[in-house]
Amino acid sequence: MVRASRLVSLLMLLQTRERMTARELAAALEVSVRTVYRDVESLGAAGVPVYGEPGHEGGYRLVEGYRTRLTGLTAPEAESLFLASLPAAADELGMGSTAAAAQVKLLAALPAELRVRADRSAQRFHLDTPSWYHDADRVPHLAAVAGAAWQQRTVTIRYLRWEQPQEIVRTVEPHGIVLKGGRWYLVARAAEREMRTYRVSRLLGVDVLADEFEREPGFDLAAYWADQLERFDHDRFRGTATLRISPQGAERLPHLLEPAVADAASRTAGPPDEAGWVEVTIPVEPAEQAVTDLLRLGADAEVLGPPKLREHMATVVEALARRYAR
Repeated sequence: MVRASRLVSLLMLLQTRERMTARELAAALEVSVRTVYRDVESLGAAGVPVYGEPGHEGGYRLVEGYRTRLTGLTAPEAESLFLASLPAAADELGMGSTAAAAQVKLLAALPAELRVRADRSAQRFHLDTPSWYHDADRVPHLAAVAGAAWQQRTVTIRYLRWEQPQEIVRTVEPHGIVLKGGRWYLVARAAEREMRTYRVSRLLGVDVLADEFEREPGFDLAAYWADQLERFDHDRFRGTATLRISPQGAERLPHLLEPAVADAASRTAGPPDEAGWVEVTIPVEPAEQAVTDLLRLGADAEVLGPPKLREHMATVVEALARRYAR
C-alpha cells in the first residue's frame, strides 16, 4: 500500500511539473535515488509513458500530452475535500463561481466511491466562520484589494480608523488577505516600508493603480499574522490581577474569558483552601474593561489586587447593589 501510494505521488509530480531529476523526486518523496529508479521502472512496466533524458538539463518526463484522471486521493483525503472549502469566503473574494467550478471538476475526476465519500462529508459538516453574536463584516471592497494582492498592484485606500483624524488616505502595497473570526484584514506595506494591518470593513474606498510592486523578500503572511496576534495581546493586556476563584468559577472561566486568560489562570493556580477556592494571577486590560470582563464570573471570583482594580470593582458592585435594592 505504501509503495502504491508512492507511485501515485511520483506520477502526480511528473504530471504537474515539466521535468524532475531523480534527486529532486527522491527529495520530494523522501526516499533514496535508487528507490526512484525502481519506481520509474515500475511505472513504465505498468504502461505509463515516462522516459528519462540524460545530461545536465535532463531528468524524467511524461510523454507530451499524457494526462491521467487518477488523483491519488485516499478515502480520508476525499472525505476532507469539502472541509477545505470556504464557499462564503470565496463569494466575498469574488471567486465563488470559480471555486464551485473547480470543485465540480475535481469531484468529476474522482472514482465513484471516493466521490460518494466526499459528498457525504459535505452533507455532515458545515463551517461557519463568524463568532457567536456577531455578524460577518460587510466588505464591499474585499474583491478589489484581494485582486490587487494577487496581481501585485499598488492601491490607494480611504480608511476609517479609531483615532483622529479618523478618515485617512494611504497608498499601500497589498501583500495578503487574512480571515479571522469572520472578519477580513488587509496586510499591506505602507509608504514607510512598514507592514500594516487594515480591517477591510473600514475601507471607505479603494482605487487600484496601474503600478506594480515587488513583494517584500521572504515575506511570510502566516508568520506575520501570528506575530501580530502576539503583539495585540501584549499591548492589550497591560497589567495583571490576582483573584480568588471558587471551584465553580474555575470551571466556568475558560468559557467566559479569553484563552490567554484561562491559560494563565490554569498555570498560576495555587493550592485550594478548605472551601476549594484557589488564588490565580491573570493578565488584564485597563481597569474599565477588566471590570466588565471579571463581572462575568459573578460571585465566584474576588479581586485581591491590584488595589485600584479592587476599588473599581467595589464601586461598580456597590452601584449595582443600590440599583437592585430599589
